[in-house]
Amino acid sequence: MDVLRSVPLFVLAAVAEIGGAWLVWQGVREHRGLVWIGAGVVALGLYGFVATLQPDPSFGRVLAAYGGVFVAGSLAWGAVFDGFRPDRWDLTGAALCLVGVAVIMYAPRDA
Repeated sequence: MDVLRSVPLFVLAAVAEIGGAWLVWQGVREHRGLVWIGAGVVALGLYGFVATLQPDPSFGRVLAAYGGVFVAGSLAWGAVFDGFRPDRWDLTGAALCLVGVAVIMYAPRDA
C-alpha cells in the first residue's frame, strides 16, 4: 500500500531537511563552523533525493503535502533539540497541516 511506503519517506525527508537546516543554522548562527554547515548542505541534498522516492508521480502534490509534514516536524524538532515548547495554537496548526497532508496524498481519486 502506498501509505505504508510514503509515510516513512515523509518522515525521512523531514529529518533530512529540518536536520539539514538546523545544522546550517548551528554552523552560522551558533558559530559551530564549516563542518556543521557542510553536513547541513549534504542533509538538504539528501532531502531532495528522498522526495523523489514517493510513490505518487506528481511533484507538486508531493511537495505540497510535504509542506504540512515540515510544519509539524519543525515544531517537533524545536521541542527535542532546542527546548522549544509549542503552545496549543502551534499544535492545532500542526494538526490541521497533517490533516491537509492526508487529504492531499491519500484522498481517493478517479484514475
